[in-house]
Amino acid sequence: MTDHIEALKSLRTSLIDSRNGYQEALEDAEGKGLTPLFRDMIALRSKDIDGLTPFLIAYGEDAGQEGSFMSSVHRTVIGIRSILTGLDESILPGLIDGENRILGYYESAIELTENGSSEYITLIKQRDTLQFKISEMQARKDKAA
Repeated sequence: MTDHIEALKSLRTSLIDSRNGYQEALEDAEGKGLTPLFRDMIALRSKDIDGLTPFLIAYGEDAGQEGSFMSSVHRTVIGIRSILTGLDESILPGLIDGENRILGYYESAIELTENGSSEYITLIKQRDTLQFKISEMQARKDKAA
């Protein structure tokens, strides 16, 4: 398996893990706190996962919807955090850190993708949207401080 395909698979898995974490957060938020943000991020993750799936299928890779072991860890952490402190602006630093890690996966995949290809363009668009979302989270965090 090439480094390129492995980078794409790692990115997609991290997106699935993240989506699963946001879904758990949405359930635990019970309509309070950051519920709109969780909904937005679930929609973004689903769209981005769907956008990457055809490329992996074209490479003959499995495009299942299961995440990694970290998906379970994220759900557990969110559940505990919800019980202890609630899911409000206080969790934004952790969310921002997680989103910045995902940006790293994007950068790795972009670096290994042919410039100008449809896959490259998709990755760039998704990365740029994520960067914008991170800046929104940062602004919300700064406002809450």
